[in-house]
Amino acid sequence: MVIVDDHHLFRSGVRAELGEELEVVGDAGTVEDAVALIREQRPDVVLLDVHMPDGGGVEVIARLSEECQDIRFLALSVSDAAEDVIAVIRAGARGYVTKTISAAELADAVRRVAGGDAVFSPRLAGFVLDAFAQDTGSGAGASVESAAAEDRELDQLTPREREVLRHIARGYMYKEVAQSLGISVKTVEAHVSAVLRKLQLSSRHELSRWAVQRRLVSLDGP
Repeated sequence: MVIVDDHHLFRSGVRAELGEELEVVGDAGTVEDAVALIREQRPDVVLLDVHMPDGGGVEVIARLSEECQDIRFLALSVSDAAEDVIAVIRAGARGYVTKTISAAELADAVRRVAGGDAVFSPRLAGFVLDAFAQDTGSGAGASVESAAAEDRELDQLTPREREVLRHIARGYMYKEVAQSLGISVKTVEAHVSAVLRKLQLSSRHELSRWAVQRRLVSLDGP
């Protein structure tokens, strides 16, 4: 992992918090240094600040998008503004979390992004899902046949599985879903596995796309 942030103290803090759980191969405080470091180290994940004096996260991703397609970017910022979230995700980041996140949750988010998942702080997921729905039209012109097929897919899920699906699609972590629904983390994991199997999906990212295309999630809540 590479850490990109213009505050040296913050980079040092993240290294200290995550160094025992994740391999940190370097850190950078400017766009230029970040691009050079990422090209040299080719990390699995880049933990990326959104706002920096010389361009920020969007600029870093833009410079590396073609040559480093195997590298995943996770935005970490104090900002929870919709425009910041949408801009960096559209640039190519796989997730966006705020700096209020705990060290354990951040380590988990990095691992999930490395594994191919899309990860968001709960409230921020709605911004991305709504933007995605607007971009795709959310199936406004779908045929009767395709709508019926989607209904059959949804009918496979139990009411509880649908509840879990909505939470997961908006970026909630398993323990947050468990607390919200009053069930155990293991039960949440079992429901997610069942949903993925029934819908023939392979990741939480695909699950999020599936949910937003069927209008199962919105900005107001799961």
